[in-house]
Amino acid sequence: MRVLAAMSGGVDSAVAAARAVDAGHEVVGVHLALSATPGTLRTGSRGCCSKEDAGDARRAADVLGIPFYVWDFADRFKEDVIDDFVASYAAGQTPNPCLRCNEKIKFSALADRALALGFDAVVTGHYARLEDGVLRRAVDADKDQSYVLAVLTAEQLSRAMFPVGDTPKPRIRAEAAERGLAVANKPDSHDICFIPSGDTRAFLGAKIGIRPGAIVDTDGRKLAEHEGVHGFTIGQRKGLGLPGPAPDGRPRYVTGIDPDSGTVRVGPAEELDVWTVLADRAIWTSGVTPSGPLECVAQVRAHGGTAAAVAEAVDGGLVVRLREPLTGVARGQAVVLYRPDPLGDRVIGSGTISGTSGERVDLAGELVPDSAR
Repeated sequence: MRVLAAMSGGVDSAVAAARAVDAGHEVVGVHLALSATPGTLRTGSRGCCSKEDAGDARRAADVLGIPFYVWDFADRFKEDVIDDFVASYAAGQTPNPCLRCNEKIKFSALADRALALGFDAVVTGHYARLEDGVLRRAVDADKDQSYVLAVLTAEQLSRAMFPVGDTPKPRIRAEAAERGLAVANKPDSHDICFIPSGDTRAFLGAKIGIRPGAIVDTDGRKLAEHEGVHGFTIGQRKGLGLPGPAPDGRPRYVTGIDPDSGTVRVGPAEELDVWTVLADRAIWTSGVTPSGPLECVAQVRAHGGTAAAVAEAVDGGLVVRLREPLTGVARGQAVVLYRPDPLGDRVIGSGTISGTSGERVDLAGELVPDSAR
């Protein structure tokens, strides 16, 4: 096959491209320029897709003996990732920009251009596996990225390749060194690439401005003022701007955000318990919407936050009833559904979290009394 290897400049995408070459494919490398001013992207071990990453990707392509290009996706990245990130926080949500980048840039804009140019598939260094069209967790559980790939449709998955998902990260680094790739020991990227300072609250404040509101307790009593709901997320404990813990000495957490009134509610840890997750924009990796309740394992954060659940497709979205409560479930994140088999590594589908409930509801839609919870 003729495949396009998305080369970020890191070790994973370099080895993925190398394995595609070994498999006999005709491979062309491409690095995505995601900013009109690359200096505004994070550099070194704390970023990705920066100027230095482009150079690292080019050198890796030279070692592999494959053609290499840099494609300008700055406008699409700003519109589909950065602007979406800012708008989501302004709406009291907690988005995952890497998830949106995969959905809108790497497997939409990039894949569409690749297909238009006659490529059969896009190769990336994501830690996930594809078997007979089924998206599965990576062998290396610590590096697994199936959560941020669960937004891909069956069609997008059909033209994707994840060559490193069957190998633990230390072995990938060793393989890179054996191949003479200079990125073998390059540190992993961290944080958000388009926030150079690493200060998300300051970045959002500069984009959104001051939108004052009140911080209130469970009973609605005003405790303090804030400069905008974009500075908070569900489950947050630090940086609340409060003089101390609750009168009973217990710590306070953000338990609710109302972007319309600008109100941030705080309360004890037990108020974070969620039994039901509502989501819109449901995506089923098989391409087929299930016709009834589905036993699954639900994951609500990129790392952790899993529970056995029953999910049901409703009006293009999802209702996910958890068999045990989860905490820190924020609107704007994804809820990803996995099959509840012994391995629990096969992705069924996903949706964007639009709401939650702390009340436990059974499959018939009846409220479960407190005594039975």
